Amino acid sequence: MNTSELLPEVDVIEGVYLCTRLDLPELFSAAMAEKKGLRLYRPEDVPDPARIRFALVWAPAEDAFDAYPNVELVQVIAAGVDGVLHNPSLPENAVVTRVHDPEQAATMAGFAVWHVVWHHRKMGTYLKAQQDANWSRYLIKTLKSPSLITVGILGYGLMGKAIAQATAALGFQVLVASRTAGESEAGITRISGDDAVNEVAAQADILINVLPLTPQTRNVLNAKLFAIMPKGAALIQLGRGDHLVEEDLIAALDSGQIGGASLDVFKQEPLPDTHPFWTHPNVVVTPHEASVTTPEVVANALENAINDVAAGRCPTSIVDLKTGY
Repeated sequence: MNTSELLPEVDVIEGVYLCTRLDLPELFSAAMAEKKGLRLYRPEDVPDPARIRFALVWAPAEDAFDAYPNVELVQVIAAGVDGVLHNPSLPENAVVTRVHDPEQAATMAGFAVWHVVWHHRKMGTYLKAQQDANWSRYLIKTLKSPSLITVGILGYGLMGKAIAQATAALGFQVLVASRTAGESEAGITRISGDDAVNEVAAQADILINVLPLTPQTRNVLNAKLFAIMPKGAALIQLGRGDHLVEEDLIAALDSGQIGGASLDVFKQEPLPDTHPFWTHPNVVVTPHEASVTTPEVVANALENAINDVAAGRCPTSIVDLKTGY
């Protein structure tokens, strides 16, 4: 695609909201109204599909792009892009971009650290004790210092780095599995190579997943991985739902091989109300909100990407279609 062809000569560039799960216009229309050179429509309100040159998306339907033959830019409202890259109707030459926001990474890091402390300090025990009006000091003889706890992090992109730094700041030993080699930071040991995920998992008392979803990482959180982790280790799953083999985790929890799990993403969302994760005593469920960003940040990301494409520049937030991130 010639990126300079994205209508730089017109006053208004038209786009469409595409999503099967969220009401994107309700979430973003106010912020988008501030972008005078852009106009977005609900699909049912598009006056001429041929004029649509970009899309703001999250979990689009499989045929979502079929009606818009001239879409050249697809902006995802968050960091995860697998639902777009694998969409069969995605235009072959479309540029796909995502939100790359340090504030979003800080939000994710805070969420992850909360769960690290939850598992380290066995906070679920105290909530149960409160319900029973039971004053018992469970950890006074068994609590390990943070320096004796290894936190493993799978993935070392924007989110992984923020989580690693925040966790290391609390005194935990931090190991990260990284696709590429690089220097380790203070308190953070970086492991790369084909077996990095297994090397980190085998040492992790608490394992945090923030990997991108690729053919190589699909189902990576499985029975084999759980078996090599220290007995009673905890899992914090913040990546993508298809990273986790849910049946394997339930079996590992029931056997005690995995002592607890915090789960924010799932193969099916919303999580069905009959799913065993809801009622498992060693699982914390949250509704895919580990990291959220503001409408203003999304609107700015979209505007910047469109300006880059219109000027013939490669957007800084572009997704590498080969690697998937």
